[in-house]
Amino acid sequence: MLTELRVRDLAVIADVTLPLQPGLNVLTGETGAGKSMLVDALALLLGERASADVVRPGAEKTVIEALFGDDTVLKREVTREGRSRVWINGSPATVGMLAQIGATLVDLHGQHETQSLLRPDAQRDILDAYAGAGVERVAVRDAHQRLSGLEQRESELSARQDDVRRKADYLRHVVQEIEKAAPKVGEDETLETDAKRLAHADELGRLARELEEVVDAAGLARAHKILAALVKVDPSTGQWQELLDAASANAQELAQAARDYASGIEADPARLASVEQRRDLLFRLQQKHGPSIPDILATRDSSARELELLDTADLDLSNLAEERVTAAAEFTQACAALTKQRVTGAGRLSKQVNELLPALGMAGGTLTVRLQPRPTPHAHGSEDVVFEVMLNAGMEARPLARVASGGELSRLMLALKVVVAAHDAVPTLVFDEVDQGIGGEVGARVGEALARVAGSARQALVITHLPQIAAYADHHLVVAKAKKGGVATSDVEVVAGESRVKEIARMLGDADMETALRHAAELLRTASAKSASRSAAPTSPGSARRSR
Repeated sequence: MLTELRVRDLAVIADVTLPLQPGLNVLTGETGAGKSMLVDALALLLGERASADVVRPGAEKTVIEALFGDDTVLKREVTREGRSRVWINGSPATVGMLAQIGATLVDLHGQHETQSLLRPDAQRDILDAYAGAGVERVAVRDAHQRLSGLEQRESELSARQDDVRRKADYLRHVVQEIEKAAPKVGEDETLETDAKRLAHADELGRLARELEEVVDAAGLARAHKILAALVKVDPSTGQWQELLDAASANAQELAQAARDYASGIEADPARLASVEQRRDLLFRLQQKHGPSIPDILATRDSSARELELLDTADLDLSNLAEERVTAAAEFTQACAALTKQRVTGAGRLSKQVNELLPALGMAGGTLTVRLQPRPTPHAHGSEDVVFEVMLNAGMEARPLARVASGGELSRLMLALKVVVAAHDAVPTLVFDEVDQGIGGEVGARVGEALARVAGSARQALVITHLPQIAAYADHHLVVAKAKKGGVATSDVEVVAGESRVKEIARMLGDADMETALRHAAELLRTASAKSASRSAAPTSPGSARRSR
């Protein structure tokens, strides 16, 4: 559960710490005191998108920290530039990770969440949570995913087979053409060199012979005589002998190479024509299947593989069809199991919600959870879940999205939360604006319902302006706003005893303070008595017991 929430430099909040307890925590205060800001802070801590305008004027950043139980600490900072930093138990994390963990810790219920009740997926989720259909939902999802995957593979393979059939003749031509030519990697470069050599054979032979003659007549024999004379006068020049010997050896080797080259090259028009013909053939292949010989060979291999598909596709399609039939049967079976859970849950959910509605000011209202079969089952099952409501006796039941006002939606959501709470693993529920459009005795019934949600193993935080709701709190916090340093600043105080009676009296708004105080005390006595009565009543296994 949420043990403590600390907010620093968020809008009108300078530095506020909310100590929270199990059971029903109520947050009250004057309009504009900053009550909803604390809900906004919690929303930011649970991963809501942040903007720079949340930072308090004059501050560098907003900091929000929360302690859950004794060992889980979430922290988020939002800078004036709108950048966020997140920590989970002191380790850096992402906003996405924060949202993922937060969803298991807190169910934040404000006006936006009330509107979500109009969405078909939200209605489906509520029913499935109540019906305990989590295993069946996963089974349907996985079976649908497997069936869809097989259908897609079958469709793609069939389409590929049809495509190969249409172009089979062309593919065979490609394979035969390339195999007949039998190009080899690097062959085009070798042929280019051969073509140049054959085309210029005469000139190349002449140049090679001239090179041989020049090397032989290089005057190296005279160089030996001159060096010998130098050595006689200056023995230190003897070290050049090694260089001269090397030059002589290289010259002789070069001359021999030139002789061999000249003798081996000769004009061969027939060979040149053959080389040019081969080059033309490779050029045409490169234009069609290239640009390089490796590309040509890759085209041959891919064409051959496509042709192989004609031989294997029928068997593969037959195997896929068998798998698809089995998967379809498993999907149908999974959908049937989920439908069975939903049918049972829908009746019970409708019945229990309808038992609560009169106490919440909807005496003539009834909720019907209808399962509407789908023409084709999908990943969420064989039916759509539709919440239909009849607001007054004798009227036609219509889909919730078409008939309910904001206040009615809030009370319907509260009734659903009360009923579903025993099936919901999230330990902390936060309600903002749940008292919209109600008051008086209905407000007291809403307070009772909220107290019921906040059972011994659960916690609820409620922001309210109704004293009838505040009277049911196990833990009462008051938000007040005043100027500090010329800036409006909100503070939070825990109230109990006489301070709490005074806060309830303020909420009653009675001009006669003595009358308001008596009325406040009476509200608190009545709420306490009802809570004690509920705690003493026999409960079913797993139901919440409360103590005050």
